[in-house]
Amino acid sequence: MKKILIPMFSAFVLASCGTSKVTTTGQDTSKSVSSSLPKDDKAFQSAYQAIKLEDLKKNLYVIAADDMEGRDTGSPGQKKAGEYMINYYKSIGVSFPKTLGSYYQKVPAEYMQKRGGRNLPDSENILAFIEGSEKPQEIVVVSAHYDHVGTQNGVVYNGADDDGSGTVAVMEIAKAFQTAKKAGNGPKRSILFLHVTGEEHGLFGSEYYSDNPVFPLANTVVDLNIDMIGRDDPENRGKKYVYVIGSEMLSSELKIINEAANKKTVNLELNYMYDDPNDPQRLYYRSDHYNFAKNNIPVAFYFDGIHEDYHKSTDDVEKIDYDMLQKRTQLVFATAWEIANREARIVVDKK
Repeated sequence: MKKILIPMFSAFVLASCGTSKVTTTGQDTSKSVSSSLPKDDKAFQSAYQAIKLEDLKKNLYVIAADDMEGRDTGSPGQKKAGEYMINYYKSIGVSFPKTLGSYYQKVPAEYMQKRGGRNLPDSENILAFIEGSEKPQEIVVVSAHYDHVGTQNGVVYNGADDDGSGTVAVMEIAKAFQTAKKAGNGPKRSILFLHVTGEEHGLFGSEYYSDNPVFPLANTVVDLNIDMIGRDDPENRGKKYVYVIGSEMLSSELKIINEAANKKTVNLELNYMYDDPNDPQRLYYRSDHYNFAKNNIPVAFYFDGIHEDYHKSTDDVEKIDYDMLQKRTQLVFATAWEIANREARIVVDKK
């Protein structure tokens, strides 16, 4: 996650959010939203069970290894991590958007430098794609950044949680949807698995995608963004929880859908503390979902909090809570499944 606070771009977005700091376990809400989960239970459960703790761990030990050199934006280490991810997608049979022609969307150095990106070299977003069976023109985005901060004074900053955890979660969610597709139960809407670059320096990859979308933003239903889901913070030490940020900013339905998916599956505590307009951390603006939200696309940002190894060289794979990483990944998948397969597109009814 980007360390430096991003200025408040539009106060109306924050003002639309509730001020509750209540932690919930997906309780019933006053507004009901019809769910596809019970109707497709067998297909859903088969795909859901494909999200394996050992596979998350195996991939993270590669993505956050020392030889990736901290995956700084555009660096050889980041490109090496990207190659590993692409080979993974090839191995499970998930291709790229046809209109793109490859898994890569180049993010030019010039674009980043104009936005304060120092002397960053050219880099790439990585896009994998599963076409929907009934509503292929409607796109559900599951995103995470795969860059980190590189090597400093000869010390590798591996970024196992930030955002190796989100990177491998997106890969595993893709495998789950592909498992369903192979069984004849592919998603009704298309799913874009979007790994963005340049997040640590200024959300550059997601901004570039929103400025140069492979699919029209008008057809983009939601962005479920995963940035740090493998640890816990001091305030929630030992709890089974996840922060969910922004889920009711733009849509009255997204929060309800996420809570219902949570209640049906992992039943984590869903903490909305950072939805507070007075949040001094302004986390709503500090990860890649914001570049979708500013284009009026509903978002939910899944996050484990600011822990003691955040942006330090000690953010290593040995400290990841793999059970929680699996559960949080399963929650995002369950929410994406519902949004991809429900009859009606989720509403955008807030400003």
